[in-house]
Amino acid sequence: MEPSQILQRLSLLHPKIIDLSLHRLEILLKTLGNPELKLPPIIHVAGTNGKGSTVAMLAAIQRAAGRCLHIYTSPHLVDFTERIVVANSEISTKSFENILYECEVANRGKQITLFEITTAAAFLAFSRKTADLCLLEVGLGGRFDATNVVNNPALSIITPISMDHEHYLGNTLEKIAFEKSGVLKPGIPAVIGKQCPAALQVIKARAEEINVPLSIYGENWNVYERKNSLQFESQKSKRIVAQPNLVGKHQAQNAGIALAALDILSNRFRVGSPELNFGLKNVYWPGRLQKLNSGPLTRLLPPNVQLWLDGGHNQSAAKTIVQTLVEWKRINPERSIHIVFGALNNRNPHDFLIYFKGLVSYVRTVTIPGEVNSLSSSDACKAAKASGLDAKAAETVHEAIKEIVLSTEGKRIILICGSLYLAGSILRCNK
Repeated sequence: MEPSQILQRLSLLHPKIIDLSLHRLEILLKTLGNPELKLPPIIHVAGTNGKGSTVAMLAAIQRAAGRCLHIYTSPHLVDFTERIVVANSEISTKSFENILYECEVANRGKQITLFEITTAAAFLAFSRKTADLCLLEVGLGGRFDATNVVNNPALSIITPISMDHEHYLGNTLEKIAFEKSGVLKPGIPAVIGKQCPAALQVIKARAEEINVPLSIYGENWNVYERKNSLQFESQKSKRIVAQPNLVGKHQAQNAGIALAALDILSNRFRVGSPELNFGLKNVYWPGRLQKLNSGPLTRLLPPNVQLWLDGGHNQSAAKTIVQTLVEWKRINPERSIHIVFGALNNRNPHDFLIYFKGLVSYVRTVTIPGEVNSLSSSDACKAAKASGLDAKAAETVHEAIKEIVLSTEGKRIILICGSLYLAGSILRCNK
């Protein structure tokens, strides 16, 4: 049986896609022999933006140093197996199928969310292979996220927090920060990325309550962009390192978080400068300001048009994307910028699109292919127009790109954005 069939069956065990709780998973893990207690040292990463990129940089650096890693991230872009890396290799389809079935049998038909049971599957797979380090990315929030059954990580990380998933986490930054600070564990050190004052105050209060030593951006460490490098400074070290191989000014901040983590763990996981630079230069994280250089979609383009892809979907992500686009425009002012936009129907597209006003020339909206929860292209188009953008709805991404190419001239950038689900769909069809 294919993993997709098992996943479909497992998705029926709970009426809700998201129901934040640890109780159901704790019962299943106990039945499985508590595999979460048999893992190598863990770095647990929460936050709103930059979690995946930070994990990718940590992984690239530690691999360059010759270490073996288990990695759990979400969501996936193309294949579900991308979420689970066992001993430096993506889990095979067959292994994933077998371990999912094992978890299904152990669960005995009880209510459990799909994310909870796949988290159990990841822990079970990890517990059966030796590794030096385990990187866990929080799925949603922190306090009641399935990954938070882990009680004794080597290090916690909270990347920048912004408004997202308000229905589940609360409608203020303080409430969201409280949920995300739930990953902090008594006495376990934590690295804190750049935060707004309201979020930082909540994190500090929680840390003081349970005696967590914090390493905070702007207080205990800083990172500065230089012409072709980054300068990292902390109370413990000062480094000049390579620019990460990820596009966008925000990646300097994510690299800083990774470097601050290495600072804290340097006695256990020492990394030399050559390995550190090699890791940063070779880090790869698809769907985040990724240039598409090949595939069917790129064959629609004349030589003077670039095609880019980003899966960011909230206000903070939109600001980050726009910051990069503004910089590109400054460097090459005659180059016009256009976007192909698609989003899920639980998002407010206006909150994302408003940041592109005055910067992009044309917007084409699409329905995300194969996604039942996609916002329709017509509704997305209405939102784009309400945001002051020149927008039209398109039948497909293929048609959207063709229309932009035929309607414009000169040097151009076309950015496909609005959803990780759209990004995954593009990567899947553009192989």
